[in-house]
Amino acid sequence: MRTCPKCGNILIPKRTKKGIVFYCKKCDKNYSFEDDIKITTKVKKESEEAILITKKESEKNLPKTKVICPKCGNEEAYYYVQQTRSADEPPTVFYICTKCNYSWRGYE
Repeated sequence: MRTCPKCGNILIPKRTKKGIVFYCKKCDKNYSFEDDIKITTKVKKESEEAILITKKESEKNLPKTKVICPKCGNEEAYYYVQQTRSADEPPTVFYICTKCNYSWRGYE
């Protein structure tokens, strides 16, 4: 970390046509970039957790409940709960019919 020799403000690296220099926002002045200093950036990718149900085999692990399927009228379905809106709102219940494999949302 480098500071401005005039005001003591922290210098930030800035890309110019001539290369990378240190820049003071307060003094609006560029300082030369020394060869022994290397700038590296670390990018941290946040993992996104999602439930993806695509195969019939994975549905065997889901719990069952008694609910009427709007497509075929079957009275049993697999279900899972997922937070689809903000945290202060209730989660959404997703149902998958055990007979016709139709899926729908439950707003309760």
